[in-house]
Amino acid sequence: MHINTHILSNGLPIIQVDTKSFSSVTIMLLVGAGSRYENSKNNGVSHFFEHMAFKGSAKYKTAFEISSKIDSIGGIFNAFTSKDHTGYYIKAPVVHSKLMINILSDMLLNPNLNPKEIEKEKKVIIEEINMYEDMPARKVSDVYDDLVYDNHPLSFGIAGTKETVTNISRNTITEYLKNFYHPKNAVLVMAGGGIIPREGLSLTRDYPDFRGWGGSGTGTEFEKYKASQTSAAIRVLYKKTEQAHFALGYRMFSQFDGRRYALSILGAILGGGMSSRLFSEVREKRGLCYYVSTGKDLYSETGTLVTQAGVTNNKKKLNEAIKVILHEHEQIASGNLTDEEISRAKEMLKGRLILSLEDSQNTANLQGVKYLFEKNTVVPSSLIKKIDDVTKKDIEAIAREFFHKKGLNIAVVGPYREEDITL
Repeated sequence: MHINTHILSNGLPIIQVDTKSFSSVTIMLLVGAGSRYENSKNNGVSHFFEHMAFKGSAKYKTAFEISSKIDSIGGIFNAFTSKDHTGYYIKAPVVHSKLMINILSDMLLNPNLNPKEIEKEKKVIIEEINMYEDMPARKVSDVYDDLVYDNHPLSFGIAGTKETVTNISRNTITEYLKNFYHPKNAVLVMAGGGIIPREGLSLTRDYPDFRGWGGSGTGTEFEKYKASQTSAAIRVLYKKTEQAHFALGYRMFSQFDGRRYALSILGAILGGGMSSRLFSEVREKRGLCYYVSTGKDLYSETGTLVTQAGVTNNKKKLNEAIKVILHEHEQIASGNLTDEEISRAKEMLKGRLILSLEDSQNTANLQGVKYLFEKNTVVPSSLIKKIDDVTKKDIEAIAREFFHKKGLNIAVVGPYREEDITL
């Protein structure tokens, strides 16, 4: 893998990643915009514009013109919105890079934002919100975020609410774009096989598409989150479901904290695969659930480690599952951790990293997110070394510091009340 970085005269970073693989390329633009940059009135605007970007631009007038042009080169395209960044990408044979850049740039720099299309898209997004309401395994994550980040923008739903979406106007979108969509708050990544850095950069310079992107905006600040928890917190969304879905976790540190690699290993040991402790204890030994997994969500100043599960819809069984998980937390915090399971978790993380990078889309996202938040790129071997360098003491130290009931948060979606959950 060869990585080259160049910054255009307008401040836009261009990252070129030659994967030495097939002659396909993913071209992805990442922007530092997401729901945590919104407020109670415009919540959902980041996600709304993600939809509108595909509805037509100055050169490609309609959604059909965009999709048919990409189909004509055998490409795929999509976008995603998170709490702290938004991404747009096209993946196709590398020989079509010029067209891909032209389409992507026109979509994002010259969107039509037709008022009639905006009104139609409101209905689409409201149905998307309705869909999520009918997916308790997903909804529980929203309930958990509401509990942990109560009344802070990190608690906002990425899609917004039905009310905020209904009130979004063309002006809401254009103001948001003016503040956040500018070259110094974005990064363009080209990742794939057959990309020769020198030629690729001259290729980029030859195309004026992104070079003419102007603006400086104000979209770099966000409301920082400050934790203040002194006792366990429980929140239940009463809903008639076939399973009880819950999310159980603790506040953690930021995405820049050096302990994040140890946290990844801790999460893998707990619920990172079919050989993990929680999969074995909750599903295999007791038959309480179908799915159980543990993962981390880290942001610039805070984060969480959270376990999610869908368990037997029975109050006694629900509480049993929670107690089993808490017991495993206590076991690790007390030093009950083997070298074998640490080694297995490390190899799993390293292997999945390597496998993920077989896809140029994942490679583009890895480098783009790294640069967007840390202003540098990363070679996979350095990530592997960071994982290898984690010690048993590092993992246990995190468990001892954070696995306390006073910092515990539990969100539940199912036919229950808060008083039904016992600790």
